Amino acid sequence: MTAGTTAGAGLDTDALARWMDAEGLPGAGERPVLERLSGGSQNELYRVQRGGVASVLRMPPAHAVDSRVDGLRRELRLVRALKGTDVPHAELHGGEDTGEVLGMPFYLMAAVDGWCPADGRTWPAPFDTDVEARRGLAFQLVDGIARLARVDWKARGLDGFGRPENFHERQVDRWLAFLGDYRFRELPGLDEAAAWLREHRPATWSPGIMHGDYQFANVMYAPGAPARLAAIIDWEMTTIGDPLLDLGWALLGWPGEEPDPASISYIDISGMPRRSELLAHYEQVSGRSTEDIEYYLVLANWKLAVVLEKSYAAFVRGEPVDPKVEAFGQIVLDLLGTAARLAGAPVKGG
Repeated sequence: MTAGTTAGAGLDTDALARWMDAEGLPGAGERPVLERLSGGSQNELYRVQRGGVASVLRMPPAHAVDSRVDGLRRELRLVRALKGTDVPHAELHGGEDTGEVLGMPFYLMAAVDGWCPADGRTWPAPFDTDVEARRGLAFQLVDGIARLARVDWKARGLDGFGRPENFHERQVDRWLAFLGDYRFRELPGLDEAAAWLREHRPATWSPGIMHGDYQFANVMYAPGAPARLAAIIDWEMTTIGDPLLDLGWALLGWPGEEPDPASISYIDISGMPRRSELLAHYEQVSGRSTEDIEYYLVLANWKLAVVLEKSYAAFVRGEPVDPKVEAFGQIVLDLLGTAARLAGAPVKGG
């Protein structure tokens, strides 16, 4: 996130100050100073300064549709549940889910001192040249999701937050139906990987909190070495599902034992640990077995291809999307090829 130039235009800072006073937050009686931040894809972000404490306010835009407002309420419920756990995240200072204070639900979280790999699209020093230090970034990435996976979600009040029942039985049909709404071209490997996924669902698995889009782009690291994960961010897709799918998502850059720098477009993963090293670390921290990791790797590659194809279809139709989406056309084919190869399935037309 980077600072913008607009200083909280449109927000009632007096109302926010009264709410902060009622919550017992630092700076009683002071009017907070707000600064608009860039970097929020689904919600608006503001840096809030009061009582010598920096925090970040997150809320839907003024004319957000109901689904986005409900999504913010879900995020607030989740970060409340994570408070006090050892999962790296921006600590919750308080939240308001009625919309009565600022016109929209919002929550206030601690400002995180750190950096996100997707922001600069390059590793900062010393990780740019110190390959051994860079290895720690991958271990920390896996460590964060392993800690999330071991949270007792029922004890944290997250019953009803997702639908873990028949999670794997739903995956292929759900995402094929999603694709059916916009499919416009042949996708070699799609059907072959889908058939394999139907036949190789895990015999046993344990539900847990699933981030839903876990990768280098959605975490922040503390400055300097050794590598330390400061916070997992962007919880919009979080649900109760199978946490091992998050691990498969995090390992999209590891289609084999060695990291493949060509698999991730926004950051260089050369010099990272071997996949088996990361799996061992995940098992040690989470207490979960990774014996079915091939299934999760196939599902992660296959599902991401389906999701990205929607954006590429919009680009082909001439809809107003980021021009960079054009690259998704080949990325989708590469992901499906990887999914089919990992499944050991011959690809028709590939």
